[in-house]
Amino acid sequence: MSKSTEKKVRNEDYIIRIKSSVQQFEHLGTASEEEQDKIELMTRGSLVKKGGSFYISYKETQTIGFEGCTTTIKVAEDGSRVAMLRFGRANAQLLIERGRRNLCHYETEVGSLTLGVTGDGIECGLTEKGGTVVFSYLLDADDASMISRNTLEMTVQHVN
Repeated sequence: MSKSTEKKVRNEDYIIRIKSSVQQFEHLGTASEEEQDKIELMTRGSLVKKGGSFYISYKETQTIGFEGCTTTIKVAEDGSRVAMLRFGRANAQLLIERGRRNLCHYETEVGSLTLGVTGDGIECGLTEKGGTVVFSYLLDADDASMISRNTLEMTVQHVN
């Protein structure tokens, strides 16, 4: 099998399950467990380990509202940071590092935002064959008022 054919086969030979929850903050406190936005989805994509990081890539669908975009999640093997990169008609670059606030670019259908992103926890249980990564982060607006706590659990499983 040639390298280009091998790469094509590897592109979507994983099932990716994503569980996402968003806990909105209001000026008087946080939303209750019942008021959290939760999304679960399953898609096909790829997993590659390169240079001490895992790269999980998949095409977005209409479900989330970013159809036509490709998302890549870059997870440091030591769990120190996660980069969420979305390319297409609505680009985003979020850098999540434990205990550190980063200013990040996020595009929506109605315009671009700069958000503060502070890593709240990262657990990397990935290998070259798959596994799970769980990470959470706090989002804040330019004036540093908290918007939400977002948690993602991604399970990556090789398809035989």
